[in-house]
Amino acid sequence: MSIKSQQANMKIIYSLVSQDLGYIHGEKESGPNGAKKVYLSKSAAFLRALGKDLGFEDFIVTANPGGIAVSGEITLMGMWSEGNGLYFQINQPWQPFGGFLYRSIKNMKDYTGGYNQWLACNLFANGEYERLINILLDLKERTAFTEVEKRAA
Repeated sequence: MSIKSQQANMKIIYSLVSQDLGYIHGEKESGPNGAKKVYLSKSAAFLRALGKDLGFEDFIVTANPGGIAVSGEITLMGMWSEGNGLYFQINQPWQPFGGFLYRSIKNMKDYTGGYNQWLACNLFANGEYERLINILLDLKERTAFTEVEKRAA
Protein backbone atom coordinates (compact mmCIF):
# COMPACT_ATOMS: atom_id res chain seq x y z
CA MET A 1 0.00 0.00 0.00
CA SER A 2 1.06 3.54 -0.52
CA ILE A 3 1.99 5.88 2.30
CA LYS A 4 -1.14 7.95 1.62
CA SER A 5 -3.42 4.91 1.90
CA GLN A 6 -1.67 3.85 5.12
CA GLN A 7 -2.13 7.37 6.51
CA ALA A 8 -5.82 7.22 5.61
CA ASN A 9 -6.12 3.78 7.24
CA MET A 10 -4.52 5.12 10.42
CA LYS A 11 -7.15 7.84 10.63
CA ILE A 12 -9.98 5.36 10.01
CA ILE A 13 -8.62 3.00 12.67
CA TYR A 14 -8.37 5.89 15.13
CA SER A 15 -11.94 6.93 14.35
CA LEU A 16 -13.17 3.37 14.92
CA VAL A 17 -11.34 2.80 18.22
CA SER A 18 -12.67 6.17 19.40
CA GLN A 19 -16.22 4.81 19.37
CA ASP A 20 -17.80 2.05 21.42
CA LEU A 21 -17.02 -1.09 19.43
CA GLY A 22 -18.45 -3.26 22.21
CA TYR A 23 -21.92 -1.80 21.67
CA ILE A 24 -24.37 -4.71 21.39
CA HIS A 25 -27.43 -3.10 19.80
CA GLY A 26 -26.19 -3.28 16.19
CA GLU A 27 -25.33 -6.44 14.28
CA LYS A 28 -24.64 -9.39 16.54
CA GLU A 29 -21.16 -8.89 18.02
CA SER A 30 -20.32 -6.23 15.45
CA GLY A 31 -21.27 -3.00 17.15
CA PRO A 32 -23.33 -0.25 15.56
CA ASN A 33 -23.64 -0.74 11.81
CA GLY A 34 -20.94 -3.40 11.78
CA ALA A 35 -18.18 -0.99 12.92
CA LYS A 36 -16.34 -3.81 14.68
CA LYS A 37 -16.05 -5.78 11.44
CA VAL A 38 -14.67 -2.74 9.64
CA TYR A 39 -12.23 -2.11 12.50
CA LEU A 40 -10.95 -5.70 12.39
CA SER A 41 -10.56 -5.82 8.61
CA LYS A 42 -9.02 -2.33 8.21
CA SER A 43 -6.58 -2.97 11.05
CA ALA A 44 -5.52 -6.34 9.64
CA ALA A 45 -4.92 -4.84 6.18
CA PHE A 46 -3.00 -1.96 7.76
CA LEU A 47 -0.77 -4.34 9.75
CA ARG A 48 -0.05 -6.57 6.74
CA ALA A 49 1.17 -3.54 4.79
CA LEU A 50 3.11 -2.31 7.84
CA GLY A 51 4.87 -5.69 8.08
CA LYS A 52 6.02 -5.36 4.47
CA ASP A 53 7.13 -1.76 4.97
CA LEU A 54 9.15 -2.70 8.06
CA GLY A 55 11.07 -5.24 5.98
CA PHE A 56 10.29 -8.33 8.03
CA GLU A 57 11.81 -11.59 6.87
CA ASP A 58 8.79 -13.40 8.36
CA PHE A 59 5.56 -12.04 9.84
CA ILE A 60 1.99 -12.95 10.72
CA VAL A 61 -1.14 -10.89 11.37
CA THR A 62 -3.83 -12.36 13.61
CA ALA A 63 -7.24 -11.03 14.60
CA ASN A 64 -9.12 -11.92 17.76
CA PRO A 65 -12.63 -10.41 17.61
CA GLY A 66 -13.34 -11.09 21.28
CA GLY A 67 -16.92 -10.99 22.50
CA ILE A 68 -19.71 -8.44 22.37
CA ALA A 69 -18.32 -6.31 25.21
CA VAL A 70 -14.85 -5.65 23.74
CA SER A 71 -13.24 -4.36 20.55
CA GLY A 72 -11.02 -7.36 20.02
CA GLU A 73 -7.41 -6.99 18.94
CA ILE A 74 -5.32 -7.34 15.83
CA THR A 75 -1.69 -8.35 16.24
CA LEU A 76 1.38 -8.19 14.03
CA MET A 77 4.35 -10.40 14.93
CA GLY A 78 7.39 -10.14 12.70
CA MET A 79 11.07 -11.02 12.62
CA TRP A 80 13.88 -9.14 10.96
CA SER A 81 16.85 -11.05 9.51
CA GLU A 82 19.00 -9.83 12.42
CA GLY A 83 17.16 -12.25 14.73
CA ASN A 84 15.10 -9.69 16.58
CA GLY A 85 11.46 -8.88 16.05
CA LEU A 86 8.36 -6.89 16.89
CA TYR A 87 5.02 -7.56 18.53
CA PHE A 88 2.51 -4.79 17.71
CA GLN A 89 -1.13 -4.85 18.78
CA ILE A 90 -4.06 -2.61 17.92
CA ASN A 91 -7.04 -2.63 20.24
CA GLN A 92 -9.43 -0.17 21.76
CA PRO A 93 -7.58 1.67 24.53
CA TRP A 94 -9.14 1.13 27.95
CA GLN A 95 -8.22 4.66 29.00
CA PRO A 96 -8.82 7.90 27.10
CA PHE A 97 -5.05 8.55 27.05
CA GLY A 98 -4.17 4.94 26.22
CA GLY A 99 -2.33 3.73 23.17
CA PHE A 100 -1.31 0.75 21.10
CA LEU A 101 1.06 -1.86 22.50
CA TYR A 102 4.42 -2.78 20.99
CA ARG A 103 7.50 -4.62 22.24
CA SER A 104 10.51 -6.55 21.03
CA ILE A 105 10.40 -10.32 20.56
CA LYS A 106 13.12 -12.93 20.06
CA ASN A 107 11.12 -15.36 17.91
CA MET A 108 7.64 -15.89 16.46
CA LYS A 109 6.49 -17.80 19.55
CA ASP A 110 7.67 -15.15 22.02
CA TYR A 111 4.41 -13.88 23.53
CA THR A 112 6.02 -12.10 26.48
CA GLY A 113 8.92 -10.35 24.74
CA GLY A 114 10.61 -7.20 25.94
CA TYR A 115 9.09 -4.39 27.95
CA ASN A 116 5.63 -3.23 26.91
CA GLN A 117 5.73 0.16 25.24
CA TRP A 118 2.79 2.28 24.11
CA LEU A 119 2.18 4.42 21.06
CA ALA A 120 -0.12 7.37 21.64
CA CYS A 121 -3.39 7.12 19.71
CA ASN A 122 -2.92 10.64 18.37
CA LEU A 123 -0.17 9.22 16.15
CA PHE A 124 -2.98 7.39 14.34
CA ALA A 125 -5.37 10.35 14.59
CA ASN A 126 -2.86 12.46 12.67
CA GLY A 127 -1.94 9.73 10.18
CA GLU A 128 1.76 9.91 11.04
CA TYR A 129 2.81 6.77 9.18
CA GLU A 130 6.45 7.74 8.61
CA ARG A 131 6.82 8.53 12.30
CA LEU A 132 5.29 5.16 13.21
CA ILE A 133 7.78 3.39 10.92
CA ASN A 134 10.68 5.32 12.50
CA ILE A 135 9.56 4.47 16.06
CA LEU A 136 9.27 0.78 15.26
CA LEU A 137 12.57 0.67 13.33
CA ASP A 138 14.21 2.39 16.31
CA LEU A 139 13.07 -0.57 18.43
CA LYS A 140 14.80 -2.84 15.91
CA GLU A 141 18.06 -0.93 16.30
CA ARG A 142 17.85 -0.80 20.10
CA THR A 143 17.17 -4.54 20.46
CA ALA A 144 19.91 -5.45 17.96
CA PHE A 145 22.39 -3.31 19.93
CA THR A 146 21.28 -4.89 23.20
CA GLU A 147 21.82 -8.40 21.81
CA VAL A 148 25.35 -7.51 20.64
CA GLU A 149 26.11 -6.14 24.09
CA LYS A 150 24.81 -9.33 25.73
CA ARG A 151 26.98 -11.54 23.52
CA ALA A 152 30.07 -9.46 24.30
CA ALA A 153 29.52 -9.77 28.06
